[in-house]
Amino acid sequence: MHIAAIIVAAGRGTRAGGKLPKQWQSLRGRPVLAHTLAALQPHVTTNVVVVHPDDSALWDQSGLLADIVVQGGATRDASVRAGLEALANHAPELVLIHDAARPLVSARIITDVIAALASNPCAAPALPVTDALWTGTADQVTGTQDRAGLFRAQTPQGFHFAKILQAHRSLPGPFADDVAVARAAGLDVAIVTGAEDNLKITGPDDLARAARLMESTMDIRMGNGYDVHRFGPGDHVWLCGVKVPHARSLQGHSDADVGMHAITDAIYGALGKGDIGQHFPPSDPQWRGAESQIFLKHAANLAVENGFAISNMDCTLVCEHPKIGPHQSAMKAALAAITDVDEDRISVKATTSERLGFTGREEGIASLATVTLVKA
Repeated sequence: MHIAAIIVAAGRGTRAGGKLPKQWQSLRGRPVLAHTLAALQPHVTTNVVVVHPDDSALWDQSGLLADIVVQGGATRDASVRAGLEALANHAPELVLIHDAARPLVSARIITDVIAALASNPCAAPALPVTDALWTGTADQVTGTQDRAGLFRAQTPQGFHFAKILQAHRSLPGPFADDVAVARAAGLDVAIVTGAEDNLKITGPDDLARAARLMESTMDIRMGNGYDVHRFGPGDHVWLCGVKVPHARSLQGHSDADVGMHAITDAIYGALGKGDIGQHFPPSDPQWRGAESQIFLKHAANLAVENGFAISNMDCTLVCEHPKIGPHQSAMKAALAAITDVDEDRISVKATTSERLGFTGREEGIASLATVTLVKA
């Protein structure tokens, strides 16, 4: 099923303070928007990010990726409509509309909303109001309000795409959220259970609270990889995605990129998903001479599909020759391009074995790698 997500990131968020809109402020070292994108990514086919026209440079500099990026409008419903119109030619069956400022939305809420759409045209998470409600004027209580039947709305709010697109096209607004648009169009909206942790960052204290919640629930995985390839005839070696001139080449079923193989196995190891040989058997002739970036890209995508972000990767190449130093920057850039990990989170370094063992005798090259994954 084709499920799309629209992440509304076009607001100004001035109540959060700081020099940047709240969706661009740092939360545990990454923009709030980055966490929100990562939370939705495993559950959707296409993601759309709606940004403010003034934030185009912030988006370009962030290194974040989306299938579609569009500029928002003057109001929230105008921004949502811009996202919906951008999806019109893609015609997804379902669409989730989510606030960029809710970075802690859980997989359970997302899947519950999607499941509810199997029997409802619209569904949204919410929590019942449990506190007493007052009315007041000039800091004085003037009365009470019955809380029976009242809910605190959250996102993502889910819809059958064609129905919510038609609702936005036919109703001028403004509306507080997309549930209000749907109800104005006569659509029924199912309520699924939200979560207290699915907070919307509004003020400065919310950023601190979100950071505490992420720390207490963080799932961190570490994996190690090791690989060896022997030398044979040739005039170059492939190391961490870079073609390095050398008097001999590394031998293997694929292009024998020993560094990339170790990193790939480290990712699989952190996920508990075996090794390269299980995913790309050497007995299968289609992988003969294959570029190792195919393997690494598969492992990186598998991490995302399982809800993880690659926090950092560290690769050590063990060899007497060729010299690695002149190629380190190019290797980091190649690995960054394949995995969508910032270069400053990637380390490639080399050491010798002091002329000991098979690497010391220059019979081959070994590589060790460590990768850390963090649940997004």
